[in-house]
Amino acid sequence: MHAAPPPKFEVPEMTPVELKERLDRQQPVTLIDVREPHEYQIADLAEYDPVRMPMAEVLSRMDEVDPDDACVVYCRSGGRSAWVVGQLRARGFENVYNLAGGILRWREDVDPSLTAY
Repeated sequence: MHAAPPPKFEVPEMTPVELKERLDRQQPVTLIDVREPHEYQIADLAEYDPVRMPMAEVLSRMDEVDPDDACVVYCRSGGRSAWVVGQLRARGFENVYNLAGGILRWREDVDPSLTAY
């Protein structure tokens, strides 16, 4: 008898433009940057005060984020953050979104002054 595969959790996304509009309206949202520390030096969204939590630390540090808060998780291109969103949703975070396309798409759609990497 084979074990059933783990349940799949949909990974909801928010586009950079949608996130920027939300930030501009000052709607509460917690940004979670799951990139590695050296990546912050290249391109950053520091003005939005992100929680810096490299992907490998998320599961051990998720108590630093309120599961009831609206959260947008981002990385360079959206792959790592999609994984993190799935992990958080599996642990009861219902209002968490992946930043579609990551910081590269943010650069493309919102802030071309950021460095691509």
